[in-house]
Amino acid sequence: MTVKKTVKIEGMMCQMCVKHVKTALAALDPEVEVSLEDKCARIDVNVPDQSIAAAVKEAGYEVVA
Repeated sequence: MTVKKTVKIEGMMCQMCVKHVKTALAALDPEVEVSLEDKCARIDVNVPDQSIAAAVKEAGYEVVA
């Protein structure tokens, strides 16, 4: 089992938003989980924060924590 860290994401409003974020982060961690309800993503703890923020920003959203 891979240890995951949680990052808060601002700007997701619907399931299409979740899909965009998940697609962007899947290149970094194929087992990423994205939650619209919690407005966050759970991603492998070994993925650098800068890479996560860059992928989320490129998808049109913002990492807030």
